[in-house]
Amino acid sequence: MTVYEHLPHPHIASRDAQGPVKVTDQLPVGNAVTRFNTRIAILITRAVGSMWCAYAFALFDLISLPDAIRGGASAIVSWVAQTFLQLVLLSVIMVGQNVQAAAADKRAAATFHDASATLHEVAHMQAHLAAQDALLSRIAERVGVEPLPVDGTSSGGAAGEVNGVPGQAAGD
Repeated sequence: MTVYEHLPHPHIASRDAQGPVKVTDQLPVGNAVTRFNTRIAILITRAVGSMWCAYAFALFDLISLPDAIRGGASAIVSWVAQTFLQLVLLSVIMVGQNVQAAAADKRAAATFHDASATLHEVAHMQAHLAAQDALLSRIAERVGVEPLPVDGTSSGGAAGEVNGVPGQAAGD
């Protein structure tokens, strides 16, 4: 008699087959126009989201700084807010987001590998418990005792009952 039969969740097999999610998995695989547009968008994002682009924007913005200085305080404030901050910070923020995304990808991969290792260990524990169940079933046969099913139901009543008396444990 088998006391316990392990039924693995179907998600485990599909997760093992797929592996961790990567950015390239998220790219469109549709028609040629969609793939082309995605590649162009990625190239532009990589270029604008670099510190070299931020430096280039800063140098480009400095060309108009002398005119802003001649225009007075309000022109300087306007130049800083509308020109320098918008252009330079755009690239700097994108660089920061790229760094954070890379860190998030590493965390996600580590979590995937931790979960895989945990599932592996649980599978070994299940095999160990199955071996114990088999041994206990053989011992129960020799002693002349019927092993109890795992779900807790037995012919003797609900859990915590002995001979129909609630709250009484075996040996009381």
